[in-house]
Order: sequence, then C-alpha cells, then structure tokens
Amino acid sequence: MKKILVIDESPLFLDYITKKLLENGFDVVQGKNGLDGSVKMRSELPDLIVMDYYLSRKSSIEVLKEKKENPNVSSIPLIMLASKLDRAQVVQSAQFGAKRFFTKPVRIDGLLHAISELLNVDVEIDTTPCIIEAHLNDEILFIELARGLNLEKIELLKYKIAELLDLYDIKMPRVLLMMSDIELGEDDADKFKTLLDTIIEHSGAHGKRMKILTTSDFVRSYIGSNPQYSTLGVSDNLTQAMTDLVGLRLDDADRDEVVSRQLLSTSAPKKEKTETFQLRFDAELVGERETGSKGKKAVAVAVVDDDVIIQQLVKTVYQKAGWDITAYNNGKEFVDDLPGRSFDLVYLDLMMPEMDGYKVLEYLNAKKIKLSIIVLSALTQQEAVVRAMKLGVHSYLGKPFKPEMLIRKTAELLSANF
Repeated sequence: MKKILVIDESPLFLDYITKKLLENGFDVVQGKNGLDGSVKMRSELPDLIVMDYYLSRKSSIEVLKEKKENPNVSSIPLIMLASKLDRAQVVQSAQFGAKRFFTKPVRIDGLLHAISELLNVDVEIDTTPCIIEAHLNDEILFIELARGLNLEKIELLKYKIAELLDLYDIKMPRVLLMMSDIELGEDDADKFKTLLDTIIEHSGAHGKRMKILTTSDFVRSYIGSNPQYSTLGVSDNLTQAMTDLVGLRLDDADRDEVVSRQLLSTSAPKKEKTETFQLRFDAELVGERETGSKGKKAVAVAVVDDDVIIQQLVKTVYQKAGWDITAYNNGKEFVDDLPGRSFDLVYLDLMMPEMDGYKVLEYLNAKKIKLSIIVLSALTQQEAVVRAMKLGVHSYLGKPFKPEMLIRKTAELLSANF
C-alpha cells in the first residue's frame, strides 16, 4: 500500500482528497500546517507528498529545503498546489524537488492522474461526460448541470457548496438547479437521487427553497413520483422558476431584467479566501494547446460576433496573455473554418447575419462537436437563455458587459495547470 502525505490547511480539501485516496487503496497521512507536515514527512516516510505552497508555522520552501537535506526523504516525489504560483516560485520549488504543479482551484482528475503516474498505480475515476458549475448571487445558489451525471463531480459538488457557503457567509441559500443539454432515463435514477440528496443535504435547501429548471420528462416524473422530493418545484420557464424561488412581484419587463442579473452575476465573497475546488476536469479541455516559447500553453479562442467592438474588446483583454484570438463576423464564417481547427473556448453572439448563434449551436450538436462556449448577447430574456441552455450552452454573459465580467466567466471554464 502506497502512503501519501497531504499537507494543506484547508479542512475541506484535506477531507475530500483523503477520502478519494483511501477509496483508491492508498494510505493517507494528513499534515495540518507546514510544521506538522515536516514532522510527519520525517516520521512517516511517505511514497509521495502533496503540499500547498502557502503554509503557516513553516513555509513550503522551508519544508522543501529540509526535505532536500535529509537523505531519508530527499528522493520522495512531491506535487505542489497553490492558489497563485508565478514562474519564480515554480523554478524555486522545482530546484528543491517539486515534480508537478497545480493551481487552485485544482482539476481533480488531473491531480489524480499525476499521482497515478508518479506512483505507477492505477487510480479509478468516473469519466461520464458531465459539466457542473456553481455560483452564488443574492443568497441564491445557482447550479448548472449539462451533458450527464458523474459521481466524481457530484461528490465534489458537496465540497464546493460547503466552500461557497463559507466564503459568502450564507447559512440557508435558495437553490436553482438548471439542467440543460442532458438526456436522463431510468438508468440514471440512482445518480440523480445522489445529486438531489447532495444538494439538499449540503445547502440546507428543501421544499420551496429549491427549484429545478429542466425540459426533461424523466426529471418531472421522478420528482412527482418520489414523496421526499415532491415539494421541489420543476419548471421549464426560467423567469417563472426564479419568480417562485424569490417571490418577485414585478411586471414582466422588470422581472426579466432582475432574473437575468441574478442568473448571470456572482456576488463578491465576504471572506478573503481563495476557492479550492474546481468542478471542471482536465479531460474536458477541447483540443491540444500549443506550447509557447516561454513554456506557457497558448489558449485558442474564437470570437463569433458581428460587432467589431466586441471582437476588439476580447482581443484587448487577452492579447497580453499571449492567447490566439480568431474573430469571425458571423456563424457561417466560423463553421466553414472549423474543419482542421481546434478551439479551447468560443465566445458566441446569438443574433448575427447569414447564420445566427442558435444555428451554430444546432450545427455543433448535429456534428457532435463539443466546445466550451460562452454566449455574449444583448438578448437576456428568459426565452433566449433557456433556448441557448437547451442547445448546450453552459455560460451566458449579457451585453453590455465589463472586461472583469468577461475574465470571470472565462476563468470559470479555463484554469491552467503546470
């Protein structure tokens, strides 16, 4: 049995990664801070160390120096995690024996794959295609679900909910579960039950405090036939679901505006902490990224929008990062250029000449082409949002928008690992 020492000061992360490693047959030792970790490194002699860069009582660099100078532990491979890790820190850590680097929030499948490679041990993980996103705004927890149900991600969602409630200091949020681009049947009943129980138990939402937005007949039938979930509201109308959830009493125009603002925005956290859990997986990144001269991965981005101002805005925001930005004036230009191209991210307008965004989404679905898409559109009415969700869109940003909103939405979909 391989022994892994995990040194991290996040109780949630320690709990999750310990559980996951134990499930895969590893012996796990926890280090609660730098000093505790250094003591256990010497006494436990683990086969692998997974350590956060930012530690108290003894810094990670001090631990690394101590490791290098001790012949009993100097050869132990080490994976470094950090919320912020610049090139100088990477070089310094590598000089003291760090083998791999991951930025937080960590893509768990990538971390487990690295552990598997370093220890030459198989690690099992559910690979069912699934996208889950979660964010908080105005004490409403928005959970977006697409493609399918993945037990690894449902387990991660438990920790993500707990982390968000702590960051935003919220005890009892309302919950809107939005299910798009997903076909469920009787074979998915057990996973769907696990999803509902996870959300209800860890958010504290139940009854009228939780709504499900979906067009699935299976979901509606399952909810209606199970008494423990019968008080959960199911709707295929976004505005109605939000109205029922928060009790809005506005005219239709104002109500659509309020719904869109709540749906698309994220509140500022009340605590100065960084998020630890990433609900996206490395395996979901589309295509291979080219490696630039400085060793960074160049992100390939398509901007499909007939508004040249929007095209220029995206280019301006990301040019300094060295991203490869390709602009298209309409959907037809984009789909005609797709053969032989690979994009990590697509910004897509809904209303364009020749071929609009809806037709682009229909084309991608018909060709079974999976892309990470952020819709940029002045259409924020619930009909437009729901229609885009049905076609597989997982993130939506209403025009006009500020550069920081563009960056936040992009960060939710892409997070670089070393």
